[in-house]
Amino acid sequence: MEVPNPFTDGLPLPWAWREALANARIERQSIGVSRADVARVHRPGQPDAFVKSEVIDAFSELGDEIARLRWLQAQGQPAPTVIATTEEAGRRWLLMSALPGHDLASSPELAPQQLVDLLADALRGLHALPVAACPFDQRLASRLQAAQARVEAGLVDADDFDDERLGQSAQQVFAELCSTRPDHEDLVVSHGDACLPNLMVAEGRFSGFIDCGRLGVADRYQDLALAARSLVHNFGDTRWVAPLFQRYGAVADERRLAFYRLLDEFF
Repeated sequence: MEVPNPFTDGLPLPWAWREALANARIERQSIGVSRADVARVHRPGQPDAFVKSEVIDAFSELGDEIARLRWLQAQGQPAPTVIATTEEAGRRWLLMSALPGHDLASSPELAPQQLVDLLADALRGLHALPVAACPFDQRLASRLQAAQARVEAGLVDADDFDDERLGQSAQQVFAELCSTRPDHEDLVVSHGDACLPNLMVAEGRFSGFIDCGRLGVADRYQDLALAARSLVHNFGDTRWVAPLFQRYGAVADERRLAFYRLLDEFF
């Protein structure tokens, strides 16, 4: 019988990495709602890293994240470096560098205005990348198809809907989503899940994007809506939403904000 490694925190490692990580201490992470297992890897004499693992199926996103991290690196955008990948026993694995600092939701060093400025500037920089150079399609046609597939597969948790939609079925909310679809898209390279925990800051400077599996060409409001919602969640009210748009350089479109918040209910 194999003796469990007390340093892996209950997370089995792929055989291909066990020798390289034999002396590492694994610290599992609890934040986030993805289907992936995530752990911080403390390696003696080396910088910390993160390991991410996910079952390979029709709704897996880790392969998407690996491709996007490599693309971001090629564009000179700050993001984790892919150290190694492997597949074993029906799971996909990613070992990536750890970015310095804290995420924007937990950074102890930032005043609210600093946080808002960093968030707006990081998104504006990402959105300035040329759309034609991005190979990942996250336009509404693609996202609505993915949302419908998740509804049909029973992967949308109706108990987790925002308060105003509690009690409705996933099918009812999807019908509302389709009926409120915007008639145009202002396309940029979008992060896809631009909430505060997915942007990192170190020594008062933006240090990179994490959880990039949904990055791709999409309406800029895909990011602005989730960023604004995250500010409300973090501070308990809406007072920092207007400064976000002012710093970013846009006038808030309430209908598009509402639509992209609604779209996120399915993911």
